[in-house]
Amino acid sequence: MPDDRIRVLLVEDNPGDARLVVEMLKDSHASDFDLEHVTTVRAAVERLTDESSRLDAVLLDLSLPDEHGVETVRRVVAATQRAVVVVMTGAGDEEMGLQALQEGAQDYLVKGQVTTAMLRRTLRFSIERGGQRLQLQDLSLKDDLTGLNNRRGFLALAEQQMKYARRQRAPFVLLFLDLDRLKYINDTFGHAEGNRALAEAARVLRDCFRQSDIVGRIGGDEFAALAMNTTGAHEHILRMRIDSALNLVNADGERAYPLGFSIGMVNCTAAEDGSIESLLDRADAAMYVDKGRKRA
Repeated sequence: MPDDRIRVLLVEDNPGDARLVVEMLKDSHASDFDLEHVTTVRAAVERLTDESSRLDAVLLDLSLPDEHGVETVRRVVAATQRAVVVVMTGAGDEEMGLQALQEGAQDYLVKGQVTTAMLRRTLRFSIERGGQRLQLQDLSLKDDLTGLNNRRGFLALAEQQMKYARRQRAPFVLLFLDLDRLKYINDTFGHAEGNRALAEAARVLRDCFRQSDIVGRIGGDEFAALAMNTTGAHEHILRMRIDSALNLVNADGERAYPLGFSIGMVNCTAAEDGSIESLLDRADAAMYVDKGRKRA
């Protein structure tokens, strides 16, 4: 499939409505769309949170077997990575479409009033607007040095994921990581080398976590990560993964210093009612215990 094709996920349980959309987007003169079709919100969320997902847009019906109304939009928007959401409402439900926009949808269409040209144009414009929004968002939410989320970006995305976890009753783990001996690196080798150490640490974390997890640099030498659908039983796996990545980096015999993290973890269930800030404070405290253990 050519890379420039637009990948659309259709979430629609009505066979007639689904067939109409398929015909519109599969038209012989409109073959630049690649369409996938699911019939439930659950299936859509599974597809959107799949690490291999490269979807550009979601065409979402608001009356599905397992969900309906604005809550449908909330669940799907929370699950999207970069795909935009365009909702489809019934005639007379324009108010529902406007509510969907407030919940994060890019646009809405009214069934029975949609032409092929309108559908194609709406999807294209929504993707373009979504891309522009993400570019502006990246400028304010990304750390310039590492490319990870900055503190503001991490807190915003982690708060959103925590709300999603509560609704889905999904466990998650929050990590607070401190890059060891950054002051020594700066004082001994200079701040340029310190910056390289921070960038290298970010690459290690990026490789250790899934695309659906959230990773950020939240302070000078401080990093944080939120791993969804992860329980306390997986804590040692996360630590082993990070340790293995660090060992691989430190195996270079020409390195002037080893790269390392002090790590604090907080295991959270769906019943967790604390804020992300309070959970970070707990993880930070656990990190200092780990740092003290290393010094001892």
